[in-house]
Amino acid sequence: MPARSNKTAAPRAWQRMLSGRRLDLLDPSPLDIEIGDIAHGLARVSRWNGQTEGDHAYSVAQHSLLVEDIFRRIARDATPECLMAALLHDAPEYVIGDMISPFKATLGEDYKSVEKRLQRAIHLRFTLPPDLPAKLKKAIKRADQIAAFFEATQLAGFGVTEAARFFGRPRGMSPEEVQLEPHPPKLAQAAFLERFKKIDESRRNKIIKSNI
Repeated sequence: MPARSNKTAAPRAWQRMLSGRRLDLLDPSPLDIEIGDIAHGLARVSRWNGQTEGDHAYSVAQHSLLVEDIFRRIARDATPECLMAALLHDAPEYVIGDMISPFKATLGEDYKSVEKRLQRAIHLRFTLPPDLPAKLKKAIKRADQIAAFFEATQLAGFGVTEAARFFGRPRGMSPEEVQLEPHPPKLAQAAFLERFKKIDESRRNKIIKSNI
């Protein structure tokens, strides 16, 4: 009998998506990224580790829509490309899930490295810069923190003072302007896809007009 090899197979580093794509987490290819997979995954990933009020989990898809909406309000001259970047700011979580900030801190650079590679591949897939300009990243982060404040106080049980300590106060935006209600996954998925398509259409129209 032939001698047994001591070599063990390398651990699987890819995930099969419902579209049939196989996305390598260590070396993600833009060609293996589909917006349908992103929308499906984000609509089924819970924000706040599921510790939110309501009959349904508050999903990353809903969070992404909220951040893009807030970003649009505070950056009124934003281009469709900027709006797309805001909508996709948490897109890697369709693969790696939504880790709460304290847990991310314990994982350190390993988590950030995987997240960054996925984000760059997603940006390339949808013709965005692999690395966003610092000014745009800062504006999206501000919208993200405003969204987190309202999610914390309306859904996750935080008091206003406590939420302000972690996320800052949402100056210029009142709670009446942001009323949150967790939606079923299919509804959140459809809303995310619809918004993506609308922004993408604006981008296409912009290109057509520039060529006339």
